[in-house]
Amino acid sequence: MNTRFILRQEIKLSSIQEKMISSGWGSETLENTLVEKITYLSGGLKINGYLAYPIDQSKQYPCIIWCRGGFGSAGAIDEFNAKGIFGQIASWGYVVLASQYRGNVGSEGEDEFGGSDVDDVLNLIPLADELEFADTAKCGIEGWSRGGLMTYLTLTRTAIFKAAVVIGAIAELRNNSGENNFMQHFIERMKLNYTDVDFQKEFEKRSILNFPEKLCSTTPLLLLHGTNDNRVSPEDSIRLAEKLQELNHPYKLVLLEGGDHFLKTHRDETAELRREWFDNYLT
Repeated sequence: MNTRFILRQEIKLSSIQEKMISSGWGSETLENTLVEKITYLSGGLKINGYLAYPIDQSKQYPCIIWCRGGFGSAGAIDEFNAKGIFGQIASWGYVVLASQYRGNVGSEGEDEFGGSDVDDVLNLIPLADELEFADTAKCGIEGWSRGGLMTYLTLTRTAIFKAAVVIGAIAELRNNSGENNFMQHFIERMKLNYTDVDFQKEFEKRSILNFPEKLCSTTPLLLLHGTNDNRVSPEDSIRLAEKLQELNHPYKLVLLEGGDHFLKTHRDETAELRREWFDNYLT
């Protein structure tokens, strides 16, 4: 089989950074996991991302596909945060694969914010088949903010995932969105590429509230949202939960009181909820 991996390179941090990782994400994150930068093929493009996994490779581990937020450099995952974010999940006993998406951080192509870049998420899945320590029969997916939008769209195209977690997720793109800079950059660029009518259609095609019935009905969804999120309104998750209830789609909505977009004041609680959800469905 021809490999889809072009590059795998272990991340090396300074001793000061390692101490910060241990303090912020736990000593297990630093001591029990490996995190690598990767480059892989997606639609003929070279895409950058990350791979994380437990140091102990004597057995297989369930897989989690992780979807970043933001647009362009805003929300991009650097090596330090990759070691913390993905290393923590790997320390729970998972293999983690994450994409920076096309057009970002040296990846080829152009970011379409939920267009063909969704393929960059889907094309992480066969990468796991090349890892002897990955149990590809047990796969989950997680997305934050724009990554939640990417997660929703991915779940309309595959039934492979046995569990999904979204945090502060965009369920509806708004033409007059002013939540943050990356949305404004996206809107400005989209207006250059489309007429006003087509522009609105592109927004609608990326908004899961318009077609929740297309979500894989066998993938349980955990929706986490801070009540003080001023970037993506909690109403996105509340309205989607209402539609999931009508569709009898398995889900759980947790609104974290006073939480901002990044749930900084609910860090431990958020980690516990995510881990519990994945452990329940993937282990």
